[in-house]
Amino acid sequence: MESRNQTGIRNFLLLGFTEEPDLQPLLFGLFLSMYLITLTGNLLIILAIISDSHLHTPMYFFLSNLSFADVCFTSTTIPKMLVNIQTQSKVITYAGCLSQTYFFIVFGCLDNLFLTVMAYDRFVAICHPLHYMVIMNPQLCRLLALGSWCLSIMVSLLDTLTLLRLSFCRSMNIPHFFCDLPEVLKLACSDTLISNIVEYFVTVVIGVLPLSGILFSYSLIFSSILRISSARGKYKAFSTCGSHLSVVSLFYGTGLGVYLSSAATSSPRTRLVASAMYTMVTPMLNPFIYSLRNRDMKGALGRLLNRAAPLSAGTFAGLS
Repeated sequence: MESRNQTGIRNFLLLGFTEEPDLQPLLFGLFLSMYLITLTGNLLIILAIISDSHLHTPMYFFLSNLSFADVCFTSTTIPKMLVNIQTQSKVITYAGCLSQTYFFIVFGCLDNLFLTVMAYDRFVAICHPLHYMVIMNPQLCRLLALGSWCLSIMVSLLDTLTLLRLSFCRSMNIPHFFCDLPEVLKLACSDTLISNIVEYFVTVVIGVLPLSGILFSYSLIFSSILRISSARGKYKAFSTCGSHLSVVSLFYGTGLGVYLSSAATSSPRTRLVASAMYTMVTPMLNPFIYSLRNRDMKGALGRLLNRAAPLSAGTFAGLS
């Protein structure tokens, strides 16, 4: 089951969900549908925000960045898995595995950081409404977005470069549908102490600290909402952060599920299901959460689709 490329470096084998041939078409259809829904939903959100001047605000600026990160996040893993299912091949090259690990960490980090920045945006909007546009000015928004990208790229590069110093002499079978860094490290036959230290450091910087920032922001938000006297005012204030809070709960809930399943059980199947929730289901549901719970977003999507309908009708009429 092991293979080497021309440079002598072994290729990896992604074992995926199952080897049952009868289930392969079902899995292909399921994952392809999920991927197309994720792409369509997130791209519609991006287009709606770009095309509607009412949505040119800090909150929707960060939402468009989050949607773009989700598109790239899923595109890092799902297309390769679909190709492997379709071709009945489990091989991923050494370079391809490193690239997949790198981009998976980059866009996973971006999700964390943009959710944190959006929590800060909601904190300013609710706790300092009179100074919101002054604090969340375009220059700060661009700086926060650029900082998120730069930090994600740097920590992912640091994490991935530690793999280059490792040698792999064991079975190259990865019990996963993508090159997950912890699973790759388990296959190394050289000392992984430095790699593990770097991985824990990155987890703290990109996982624990952003989550702590989100929890701190929402503690101040809830404290501020409780001080509002009218029930209508409380509902209006809470509704402005309801969508973001739902996405945060889904993202970190599934991420925590992956961690707990890995720590509590050695079953590869359990870790696979938990990882699928984290990497596929969450990005797919995010557009629905924001579009169904947000009146401005629903209106922008409706106007976008209404403008697209006559164009589509005109195109078909011209073809006929």
